[in-house]
Amino acid sequence: MAEAHVALAAEKLFSIGPFPVTNSVLTTWIVTIILIAFAFLATKNAALAPKGLQNIAEIAFEALEGLVSSIAGDKTKVFLPIIVAFFFFILFGNYFGLLPGVGSIGFYEKSKLSAEVESKVSNGPNESKAESPDERSTINEIRTFVPYLRSMNSDLNTTMALAIVSTVATHFLAIRYLGLFGYIGKFISLNPIFLFVGLLELVGEVTKIFSLSFRLFGNIFAGEVLLTTAITKVFAVLAPVPFYFLEILVGFVQALIFSMLTLVFMVILTQKSEHGAH
Repeated sequence: MAEAHVALAAEKLFSIGPFPVTNSVLTTWIVTIILIAFAFLATKNAALAPKGLQNIAEIAFEALEGLVSSIAGDKTKVFLPIIVAFFFFILFGNYFGLLPGVGSIGFYEKSKLSAEVESKVSNGPNESKAESPDERSTINEIRTFVPYLRSMNSDLNTTMALAIVSTVATHFLAIRYLGLFGYIGKFISLNPIFLFVGLLELVGEVTKIFSLSFRLFGNIFAGEVLLTTAITKVFAVLAPVPFYFLEILVGFVQALIFSMLTLVFMVILTQKSEHGAH
């Protein structure tokens, strides 16, 4: 009996030395290569009258530039490259996961016996009965499906890494704009009230990592499960179509939300606070 399902953890495909390579990591590499190739081709023969890939890149860049400038103001030139990188990396990763074959082309591997079944087979007076040929055959035929490629943002490790990079970049820019002592002053003060508020803000900076990562992971993983269920359990031809359109919208919205939240966090943390001055 072959069983296809969406596992919570990404599945290992192979190892490079001591480092395991999962299907979500492989997808991340492919998306990164695609983005680098697109950026190279779009800027290779840049002209004053853009055409082709350059035109597409400039339209997308200018749209994001207008959005970022409305929030960041005079810091747009510094924040814009970071926000653009986050947005397109997450967007391409989300849309790549919707391509035919991603999550559906792979191989089957035998599952390990569960502790309950293994105990039933190996222990007790009914051992001979539990090891009957029919039952042993059924147990050995249980298999799980391992796709070669999987949506990278359906892996919590990927979204957690993105959230950590976002937070580290935000605090680096805060030190750049406020100076080291100004940055420390946002969280530590001689005034007990401001000190308490600063400590709450420090805790909030840690929780931002979890909120950013779990929001993106939860939406993309839920969409992956929804599409898998619609394709394998319902009507495999027509039922998934509306869900695909829904996931296209969700993929765009989640990329935009992650990028805009990162931008807002950057703007807030790089502003001088009144209690920081004290």
